Amino acid sequence: MKQSHKTILLWALLIFLFVMIYNLISDGTSGEETLDTTEFKTLLQARIDERLADAGEGPALSDDRRALAQRAGEIASVTVEPNPNDNATYVLRYEGSGEDGLDPDKKTLVYGEYKGTIENLLTAAGISYEVKAKEESTFWQSLLISWLPMLLLFALFFFFMRQLQAGGGKAMSFGKSKARLLTDHQNKVTFKDVAGVEEAKDEVEEIIAFLKDPKKFTRLGGRIPKGVLMMGPPGTGKTLLARAIAGEAGVPFFSISGSDFVEMFVGVGASRVRDLFEQGKKNAPCIIFIDEIDAVGRHRGAGLGGGHDEREQTLNQLLVEMDGFESNDGVILIAATNRPDVLDPALLRPGRFDRRIIVPRPDLRGRTGILGVHTRKVPLSTEVALEVIARGTPGFSGADLESLVNEAALIAARRDKDRVDMEDFEDAKDKVMMGAERRSMIISDKEKRTTAYHEAGHALVAKLVGAETDPVHKVSIIPRGRALGVTQLLPTEDRLGFTREFALNKIAILMGGRLAEELVLKQKTTGAGDDIDKATDLARRMVTEWGMSDVIGPLNFASGGKQEVFLGRDLPQAEAYSQETAQRIDGEIRRIVTDQYERARRMLEENRDALERVARGLLEYETLDGNDIDTLCQGGRLSRPAVVSKPSADAESSVDEDEREARPALFPPLGKSGTDPEPEPA
Repeated sequence: MKQSHKTILLWALLIFLFVMIYNLISDGTSGEETLDTTEFKTLLQARIDERLADAGEGPALSDDRRALAQRAGEIASVTVEPNPNDNATYVLRYEGSGEDGLDPDKKTLVYGEYKGTIENLLTAAGISYEVKAKEESTFWQSLLISWLPMLLLFALFFFFMRQLQAGGGKAMSFGKSKARLLTDHQNKVTFKDVAGVEEAKDEVEEIIAFLKDPKKFTRLGGRIPKGVLMMGPPGTGKTLLARAIAGEAGVPFFSISGSDFVEMFVGVGASRVRDLFEQGKKNAPCIIFIDEIDAVGRHRGAGLGGGHDEREQTLNQLLVEMDGFESNDGVILIAATNRPDVLDPALLRPGRFDRRIIVPRPDLRGRTGILGVHTRKVPLSTEVALEVIARGTPGFSGADLESLVNEAALIAARRDKDRVDMEDFEDAKDKVMMGAERRSMIISDKEKRTTAYHEAGHALVAKLVGAETDPVHKVSIIPRGRALGVTQLLPTEDRLGFTREFALNKIAILMGGRLAEELVLKQKTTGAGDDIDKATDLARRMVTEWGMSDVIGPLNFASGGKQEVFLGRDLPQAEAYSQETAQRIDGEIRRIVTDQYERARRMLEENRDALERVARGLLEYETLDGNDIDTLCQGGRLSRPAVVSKPSADAESSVDEDEREARPALFPPLGKSGTDPEPEPA
C-alpha cells in the first residue's frame, strides 16, 4: 500500500511539473496568432489614413496601403491586459458567430508598451478598446512562480537518487546485501511445526538458549559456536528448521540464499558478503542464515582453464568474515546444504562451522510426527491411523509426506467427501511413489499381455527368494508416469543397510521380468532394459565397493573414478589396478548376474502354474496387492469383481502389427519404477 501511494505521488509531481514547464514555455500563447508591434502600428496608421482620405482630409491611398487599412478594419474589439512590467498584451478580436458577435476561434495577440502610442493610434483609428484591471502579484506569489519549477526538479532528482540507492538489485547498490530481515509477524513457524528431527532440534535449541542466556555457558569457559552447518537430503526440513529458529530466537534473523551473492559484475559477491556481516555486527546478537550454501561455498578449482572465478573471491571473503582478524562476536552463521561433499574444506574447519547437524530422513516415529503436523488442518476420518501410513512410507522425507497429505486431501475433494479416509491416503501414496495413473492410455492386447507376464515374473520371484528381501506391496499393469507397469516392494521397517543375500535376491527379482517373457512368450523385449541396468550396477558395486565377492575380496576399486576435477579434485588418473584385475572384476560381475539369472529361471520354471495365475490375475484385475498374489499362487480366486476392459489399440488403430513392432519404444523400460529406492549399505 505504501509503495502504491509513493507511485501515485510521483506521477502527480511529474504531471504537475510538465504542466508548469509547458505553461512557462508557451506562456499562454498556444494556438494563438501573434503580431509584431511595428506591424500593428502600421495597420493602425493605414486605417487612420483611410479615414482621412474618405473624409477628404488626406491624399488617396495606394493599393498596398488600402489592403493594410482593410486588415485593420476587420478588428472588432481590442482588450488591453496590463502586465506587471509596464507592458501590455493587446488581444485583437474579430467579428464572428459567437455569443458576443465575435469569432471565438480567431484571436491575435500584440505585445507592446502600456499607455503609449498604441492607445492613441487605436483612438484615432476608431477602434474601441477595453482595459482590464492590472493584477498586482505579491512577493510570495512572484517567488513561488519563479522558484517552484526549480524546486520540483530538485525534489525529483533527490527522489530518483534515493530510489537508486535503496535496496539490492538497483543500479547503484550492486554491492549491498540482499539478506532479508525476518520479523515476528512475518514468520509464524516455531519448533512445534517441526517434527521427525529431534536430535537436530536439540542442537539448535542449545544455540537459541545461548543467545538468550550466554552466562549459563560462558561461566565454565565455553563459547558459542560461530557457525552451524545443517546437512541432509533434499526435503528433510533444513530450511523449515531455520525458519523455526527465526521464530524462536527472539534476535534479528537475516536470511539469504547462496546464489544471491553472485551477480553479473565482478566483485559484487565479495562486497555483499562484507555488507551482510556489517549488518550482522550492527544488530548483534543475531543469526545469519544462508540457504543452499553450496552455490557459493563449492570446493575451489584445481587451476584448470585459467580465468578469474568470481565465486572463488566470494568464498574467500566469506572465509575471512567467518574467522579472520576481526571478531564477529554475537553473529552466528547457520547454513544449509544437501551437497556437503562439494564444500571447500577451509569452510568446514572448526572456527568457521564448529557444529555440523545431520538432518536425515525421518524414521517411523519421525514420520508419524510429521504426518501429525501436516494433518492438523485436514479433517480426517476416524479410521485413519497415521502410524499405519508412516509404516507404509519408509524412506519418505518431510517434503514427501507433506505432498502425500496434500494429494490425499485433493483426492478426497475430487470424490466429494467431507473427510479424508485411508483409501484416499492409499491412492495418494501410490501416486507419489509410482506416478499418476494413465487409465486413458490405450495399449494393444499384446503389449498388455507382455506387461502382465513381466510384472508377474518380478512379483513371483520376490515371493520365492526367501525372507531376506522386501515383501511385495502392490503390482499393477496400469500405466503410471512413463512406465507401462510397476512392481512395488515395500520394506516392513526402516532399512539402513543390507546383506549380501539381500543384494543377490534383488538381482534375481530384477531378472524375473525378462525371464517370464522368455519362458511364456518366447521373446525378449526392451522392457527389461532398466532392470538389466540396475542389476549390473548392483553387481558392480558388490564387487568393487562393498567387498561382497570372494574372488576379489574386501578391496575397493571404485574410488578412483569418483573425483571431479572441476570441484578442485585431482585430475582423473588411470585405473589403479591391472588389466588382469579388471578382467577378474568383469568376470565376477558377469558371474553374479548370470547365477541369479539362472536361479530366477529355475524358480519360474518350477512354479509355472503360479506365474500363469498371477499374470491372468493382472490381466483381469489390473492391480494386485501382496495378499492377492498369495491367494493366486495357492490356487485360490479373488472375491472382488474384475475390471471392465477398455477398447484395445488393436481395435482403435488400423496400423499393421509388424509396423507397430518396428517403431522405436515410446516409453522407458517396464521395470523403471518396479522396485523401491535402493538403500545404502551398512
